[in-house]
Amino acid sequence: MTNLTLAIDETLLQRAREAALRENTSVNALVRDFLGRYVEARSRRIEALDQFEAVARGSHSASQEAWSRESLHERC
Repeated sequence: MTNLTLAIDETLLQRAREAALRENTSVNALVRDFLGRYVEARSRRIEALDQFEAVARGSHSASQEAWSRESLHERC
């Protein structure tokens, strides 16, 4: 593992220490867990956007005129 130095507000650090104590872990483990979940969630969002864009590129529909709020809610 690699060491990392962070600059953190003293109040935030104290609250993190208290949270870690309640969870029977360390601030280091909290930060490591948070970063892991953040990176994973971001990767999933990027993957979902990539898949959405692939579906959109494969779509052959196109509007000839701009949509309006009224036209989107018209009943046929």
